[in-house]
Amino acid sequence: MSETPPKVPLRDIFRVFFTIGASSFGGGVTGWMHRITVTQRGWLTNDKFLSGLALGQVLPGANVSNMAVYIGQVLRGAPGALVALLAVLAGPFFLVIGAATVYDTAIKIPGFHSAMDGIAAAAVGMVLRMGTMGALHGCRKVAPSVIAFAVFIAIGVLQWPLAPVALVAAPISVALAWPRRSRGGQDA
Repeated sequence: MSETPPKVPLRDIFRVFFTIGASSFGGGVTGWMHRITVTQRGWLTNDKFLSGLALGQVLPGANVSNMAVYIGQVLRGAPGALVALLAVLAGPFFLVIGAATVYDTAIKIPGFHSAMDGIAAAAVGMVLRMGTMGALHGCRKVAPSVIAFAVFIAIGVLQWPLAPVALVAAPISVALAWPRRSRGGQDA
């Protein structure tokens, strides 16, 4: 796939993001976005998507909204960003209002909680798939692997607070990943 994303019609952006928003329950929406925009439709490269995901996670707001804005912007500029954001939020907006009106009745239905557990498990699987793909993609070299392992140990095992770990690890990661110019003027 070329680095230049295809010029996707706004109606296609709306349709895809409305479907994502309306059919994603229990989290895992970014995994769903990856599957559709990278794997199925080829609108973005894996690198482009992961760059947007990293950006979306450090910015304030919900990752889903941030990713919708990012992908829409990449595909069609400001109109694409607006359409993607409105589309990804429209379905859940109406579903939540509808679900709130029938919630008291729904929780009494046998199997309702089991169905919700199954939906949540599927969402966790999608997040694990995307996380594994991102880790495999990002850790092809030694330095990112060492940083990822160090952060995992610091936060996951030693239970250190996220903010100080991120404040130390992020600049080191950026410095190690920053393209360097060789003497011939080419990126190393």
